[in-house]
Formats: sequence, structure tokens, C-alpha cells
Amino acid sequence: MTTVNDQKATNTARTVHSELRTPNSALPTLRDRGFTYLALLAAIVIIGITLGSATKYWSHITLREKEKELIFRGNQYKDAIGRYYNARPGVKMYPQSIDNLLNDSRSINSGRHLRRKYKDPITGEDFIVIKGQQVNGKKVIGISGVKSKSDDEPLKKANFSEENKEFEGKSKYSEWVFKYTPQTTQPPPPPLPVRP
Repeated sequence: MTTVNDQKATNTARTVHSELRTPNSALPTLRDRGFTYLALLAAIVIIGITLGSATKYWSHITLREKEKELIFRGNQYKDAIGRYYNARPGVKMYPQSIDNLLNDSRSINSGRHLRRKYKDPITGEDFIVIKGQQVNGKKVIGISGVKSKSDDEPLKKANFSEENKEFEGKSKYSEWVFKYTPQTTQPPPPPLPVRP
């Protein structure tokens, strides 16, 4: 025979046991957990791809800006060499160093042909100085131009200004040579014979 105390103990045990058990609807099933994991993994992959493409896009923008700066600085050197070359009428000579472009002491009026010494924006180092080249069939004594040290392939390969047309199709930055070439003036044609 069961007593009241036994029944109370049995009821208490059932209550504790049912409270310890959680209904199935409260716990996520294995299928639900797997779906959440796959969704999280897909989100991480999408974020990674997006960041990768944004980084590539940003590096191209940065490189294009460096290319523009390389062209600007190279032309600054080329123009300064031209001003130095033509500064003294009758005496045409190239500078012996970049410092000659910063401070031309050949005469009182010569002054400064280059605002400052520029670095190569592609490498962050000094430009390579071009000396001893042939210009218009004559060997140049002094600096005739500058170029980059970088052998990287440029993004820009076409649509250069008239001043830099020779850079079209070049496969390395080091092939972009900023060299001053004096304009050769051709003698005027002989006068036409006068008819009597």
C-alpha cells in the first residue's frame, strides 16, 4: 500500500524530472545549428572577397596617382635640364650634377632651374641619372635626363601627352626616360634663283 508520503515523493520526483527536461522546441536541432554555421561561413567568405576586391581597386588608384606623379617629376627634371642648357646664350652645356640644377653658379643671373630634388614616386628612392648619352648624334658630357629604377609593369600604356609619346607601349617604368633633347634648327632653304 502506498502512503501519502510515498505519493508526494513520487510526484516531487516527476516534477523535478520534467523541469530538468527541456522541451524540444527550446533546443536548436542539429539541422538548425548546421544552417547557422553555413550562413556564417558564407558571410565570412563574401566579406573576404569584398575586402580583397576593394584592396585591389584601391592599390590601382594609388598606382595611377604614382604614375601621374612620376610623369610630373620626370618632366620637371627634363625641363630644368633644358633651362640649364639654354641659360647662357652661345654656351650650350648640360649640368654635371643635379645640384647644378638647384643652384646654377655659372653666372649672376642664372639661379635655380629646379625647385627641389624629387624622389622617384614608384620606388621612393632617387631617380637614375642619365649621363654620357648620344643626343642628336653627339655624345653628351653631363646629365641629359633621369629615369625610374623600377622594372615593374606600368598600368598606363597609352594616351600619353605629346611630350611623352615615346612612353607608349613601354613594359617597365625604367623605360620611361625623361631626357632633354635640344631642338635642332635646320638652316633655311637656299633662296630661289631670280629670273632675269
